[in-house]
Amino acid sequence: MNLTPPEAPEDGSNQPRVKPPAASVCAPETLIVLKKRSDFLKAARARRQGTASMMVQARKRALDEAPGIRVGFTCSKKVGNAVARNRAKRRLREAARAVLPVSGQVGWDYVLIGRADVTASRPFDALLDDLRYALRKVHGPRK
Repeated sequence: MNLTPPEAPEDGSNQPRVKPPAASVCAPETLIVLKKRSDFLKAARARRQGTASMMVQARKRALDEAPGIRVGFTCSKKVGNAVARNRAKRRLREAARAVLPVSGQVGWDYVLIGRADVTASRPFDALLDDLRYALRKVHGPRK
């Protein structure tokens, strides 16, 4: 299975009528994307774990909130211009699709925050390893 994310051309040129590669490695209904600001703020007040390429915030939801694994993505302007932020978020989305169905826990919200100059340029395998490491730390015992 190929886990490399689809990438935009380095020169930014559009390629009309060329189908992009399939992006998802898991069923789309497995992960629910966070959209509301209040959900992001709740995750920001919960556990967090930094890695070389991202910051992961995670919180266990109440039983009556929502089913499944929910995930949100964000990159501040420190990451760069709109093109750089979107590229970083695309890579975070692919990493989440590959890792969260296996290593994430149902009933949790995760917010992946991109880091300046690192998220967009880090090798994808290292990005996946960073997310797995962060999830192990978040779900492990607190010290």
